[in-house]
Amino acid sequence: MAVGIFDSGIGGLTVLDAVVHALPDVPFVYLADHAHNPYGVRDPDDIYSLTTAAVARLFDAGCDLVVLACNTASAAALRRIQESWVPPEKRVLGVFVPMIEALTERRWGDSSPPREVRVRHVALFATPATVRSRAFQRELAFRAIGVDVEAQACGGVVDAIEEGDLELAEALVRSHVDALRRKMPDPQAAVLGCTHYPLMENVFRETLGSGVAVYSQPKLVAASLADYLARHPEMLGSGTNAAFLTTGDPARVSDQATRFLRRRIAFAPA
Repeated sequence: MAVGIFDSGIGGLTVLDAVVHALPDVPFVYLADHAHNPYGVRDPDDIYSLTTAAVARLFDAGCDLVVLACNTASAAALRRIQESWVPPEKRVLGVFVPMIEALTERRWGDSSPPREVRVRHVALFATPATVRSRAFQRELAFRAIGVDVEAQACGGVVDAIEEGDLELAEALVRSHVDALRRKMPDPQAAVLGCTHYPLMENVFRETLGSGVAVYSQPKLVAASLADYLARHPEMLGSGTNAAFLTTGDPARVSDQATRFLRRRIAFAPA
């Protein structure tokens, strides 16, 4: 009954923590592609190839359902994966749609035509590849009209977090928020479009100010996944063991993850 969670690094652990809390009886297999991260600076074909290889490894681990807890992979590869690669009996889901559903105040699965919504000015903070893909704007257009999105590519933030340099990550976040403000002085909402960014959520909130609603992914994705599995229990895979896998150095990644979550995490080779 295992479910797979994939990210290019340790950022997806923010989502994993939330889904484990929401679904304590489900074993999750987490796979991080440290051998090839960061994904945010790669081209779409490269991201697609790396993502499909990782998802195939999770299928082999007994996961019939895989969540791409990586916004870059969700933006650059998910639609192509769903349309032309994933086997009929498997499912691959992303992390954009649950956040957009919350932003537009639409119920999960609402397929009604796009309509005007309360939030009209949205700041998107994401990796360069996610920004280039315009996937967030595309998914938003399916659900809402009249929303102005200003995207800010947050170069360096993921690298700093992966290296454990939170002081540098904080400085970069403040710089990127300032750059966004020069383009959109008064956003109503801000979307943290990378699963690494919840670690810096307090910095985003402080720099943006109390008047900006901040949408962060872990709890939203967890709630959506719980709802999806309640409606599709057949998607719980055959695997029974939880695991943490990495394509990188397990000892080094385990130390990084332990600092990241502030509890001991032991990774094994993928």
